[in-house]
Amino acid sequence: MTTVGRVVAEGGAAWRSFVRRRTAVFFTFFFPVILILIFGVLVRTGGGGGGLFSKPAGYYVPGYLAVVVLFTPLSRVGHTVARHRESNRFEKLATTPLSRAEWLLAHALVNVVIIGLAGLIILGLVAVLTPADVALAALPTVAVFVAVAVALFCGFGALLGSLADSQDGVVAASNGVALPLLFLSETFVPPSMLPAWFRPAVNLSPLTYFARGVRDVTYAGTGAGADLLVLAVLAVAFFVAGAYAIPRTD
Repeated sequence: MTTVGRVVAEGGAAWRSFVRRRTAVFFTFFFPVILILIFGVLVRTGGGGGGLFSKPAGYYVPGYLAVVVLFTPLSRVGHTVARHRESNRFEKLATTPLSRAEWLLAHALVNVVIIGLAGLIILGLVAVLTPADVALAALPTVAVFVAVAVALFCGFGALLGSLADSQDGVVAASNGVALPLLFLSETFVPPSMLPAWFRPAVNLSPLTYFARGVRDVTYAGTGAGADLLVLAVLAVAFFVAGAYAIPRTD
């Protein structure tokens, strides 16, 4: 079997595993609905002043996307790696031609599909329920940002799943990493609201380059080449590190 065949076979198994978990499917796609209803409809945006959610609705579109781009691959891949470790699944995989990089690539592709669908739900709800305007011409670039960011956080999730001591540990670690990144990466909180001494640290978050790049494309109407390039380099680094960290045996 070729590399493509192995990746497709593992990806198909990962997809079937996902759709069999009805609770996971429900909350993966229903969570964006809750997100938009709370922050886009109930809280509202663009009220003026200098507080949270004072900017126009379009400013926060990258934040909505960042939630699923960040949390879903971290938790899904991290939990899957930890579960496979506890059930000695990697020991069985070591007897097959499937490499660690191929395994992670298959799961990353499945996550790209899942999060891509969730992202379409978010953009559709934003267009219907909020005054934000996302140009259709920006969607291909947004899709590239989502795919690259998902690959990055799948690698990050594989690292967490390989290093954590249990499945519960992965959940705690992923939440502990994701929550600070979500609010300190130019998503919902503008840099101007942070202390001056802390603002340079925002650039250390990979999620910043996703949020900033998507905002440039969907809100500012400018190019996002530099942010996409940085995000792509970080995605390669995290993917390689995550694939290397996945145990062959445990």
